[in-house]
Order: sequence, then structure tokens, then C-alpha cells
Amino acid sequence: MTSTETSESIPIAVLGGGSFGTAIANIVAGNGHDTRQWMRDPERAARCRELRENQYYLPGVPLHPELQITSDLEQAVRGCRIVFVAIPSKSFREVVHSVAPLLAAGTMLISTTKGVEHGNFHLMSDILREETSDMRVGVLSGPNFAKEVVEGHYTATVIASEDEALCASIQKVLHSETFRIYSSSDVFGVELAGALKNIYAIVTGMAAALERGQNTISLLITRALAEMMRFAEAVGADPMTFIGLAGVGDLILTCSSDLSRNYRVGYLVGKGRALEEAVAEIGQVAEGVNTVRLIKRKADEMGVYMPLVSAIHAILFEERPIPEVIRDLMSGEQTFDVAYSAKS
Repeated sequence: MTSTETSESIPIAVLGGGSFGTAIANIVAGNGHDTRQWMRDPERAARCRELRENQYYLPGVPLHPELQITSDLEQAVRGCRIVFVAIPSKSFREVVHSVAPLLAAGTMLISTTKGVEHGNFHLMSDILREETSDMRVGVLSGPNFAKEVVEGHYTATVIASEDEALCASIQKVLHSETFRIYSSSDVFGVELAGALKNIYAIVTGMAAALERGQNTISLLITRALAEMMRFAEAVGADPMTFIGLAGVGDLILTCSSDLSRNYRVGYLVGKGRALEEAVAEIGQVAEGVNTVRLIKRKADEMGVYMPLVSAIHAILFEERPIPEVIRDLMSGEQTFDVAYSAKS
């Protein structure tokens, strides 16, 4: 497919019935494309068709009248050369494995999931490549709360792929008066940034629960960015990607709003709730909880200094009291402020 083909109506599928999948489906349908949204649960799909609203994840937001909703995977992807995969990380591989035989060679597969696969260190683009063949892979990531996207607030995101034509196509498919799409060739960096920032939203949620001031929040966000860039360099991503929308942009958003599921989990834990209770109360997947375990293990293996990750892990999984962990953080090694410089 060339980038000019997206100027006309084309069939496009969105796999996933959550908030962001619904937001993407609404945008694509609003741009005049033959849009099918797949939901695993037939009853939920039927309810959304009946109400023309996804009351489970975006209550009060009308679905575009031309958006088709189905629980039939083959029907959803039939004839589609662009498929957005908006599935939580724990189910991502299963769904991609199921859909792979139904896709034509050369289909554009775009992950919108910000997470790391449970039990290993595979990102979603890795899974797309492992479970399919002859596909064109990209990732979509940025500071994008679904609720604000569908409400028409000015928003930008990043499409990342080594395939320039894919990037151009997705830019045309998604662009609207209020939604702007930038491109990147650093798939690993963009995707890693989207996964890592979820961790730090948990700790800023805790800080808010403890009624710490804006000085504390600023401290946490900037040191989080330093950790993210340090880890990125260690695993082979471009640290400079992290100063863009998918990195610092998404980090600021996720760490400073209670629209973030990860922030809300941290807030509830900071108020004394058990982790399991906090996750259950949120009622949606908070990807950062799983990502903490995986990044902590990887950082320890590689010897990457990530004190905030270690602190969050200690609170969530080692049952260490928050005041004790804070004291340890504030008495730790005082290192360089900025690790990267334009000077040679």
C-alpha cells in the first residue's frame, strides 16, 4: 500500500474493546474509513452496538454511527490492510496468534499497547514479528488519554516504524483537526518509553496520596526520565527518543493526572490499600504493575542504576513501608544531573 491510498475509504480493523482501542476506532471511522472494532466478549459487543456507546470504558461518548462492532475476528479483519492491535499485554500474543492466519501478506500491524509481556522481556512489536510473517509492523505511542482524545482535546502521538510508507499511511488515516501524528524510525525506543513511563506514574500517585508538593512531583518526573534514558542506552535504544512525545511527553501526562490507571493504583497504595485491592478497584489493566517486576529484574541483571524502580518494587512487592523507602531514596548516591550533553 502506498501512502496515497489512504486518502480514500479503506477497510481498517481495531482489535480491542478498551478505551484507547475505542478512541482509535472512532477517529478512523470519523475519517470516512470502513472501520471494524473487534471485542472478544460477544455480549459486550452487542451492548455497544445497541447503545452506540462503550459504557464500560468510555461512558457518555457516542460511537461514530458508521463504526462496526463485532466479536467475530474473521469478520473484523476481512479485507483489511491496516490492523490496530489495542490488546492488554497479558492477552496480546494470544490474540495476535489467532488473527495471524486471517491476514494477507503485507498487512500493516500497529500496536497501541504500552507494556511488556508477562514472564519475559518481549515488547509488543516483538510479539507481532514472532507470531506473524510478511507483515509490516509499527507502534503507536504518546501522551494520549483516550477520554481526552474522543472529547476533541488537541493531542499528538507518534507512529514508529522503519517503514516510512507505513508511517505516512498511518498519519493520513488518523490525522484530524485535533489529533496530530508525528513519525519516528526508533520502534524500540518509542515502545520502550511507553512501557517504562507506566512505572513512574505509580510513584507520583503515591506522592500525591501522601500530599507531597509540586517540588516532589517535579523531582520524581525528572529523575524518572534520567532512569528511563539510562536503561534505554543499556538495552540498545536511542536515549534521545525519550525527550520526545513518546518519552517525556507521555511521562509528564501519566505522572500528573488521575486519568492514568497507574497513577490511581499508586494513589490507592499510598493511602494504605493493598496492591491487589487497588488494582481491583481500578477495574482496568494497569500495565505498570507488571512492568515494575520485569524492569527491576532486567536492570539488576544488567547492572543499570534505577533507584526509583527499586523503590517502587520494594513498596509493591517486598512489603516495605513507604516512609522507610523514601528515607533510603533521599540518602542514596547523589549523581550527575544530566547524563547527556551536546558537547563532545
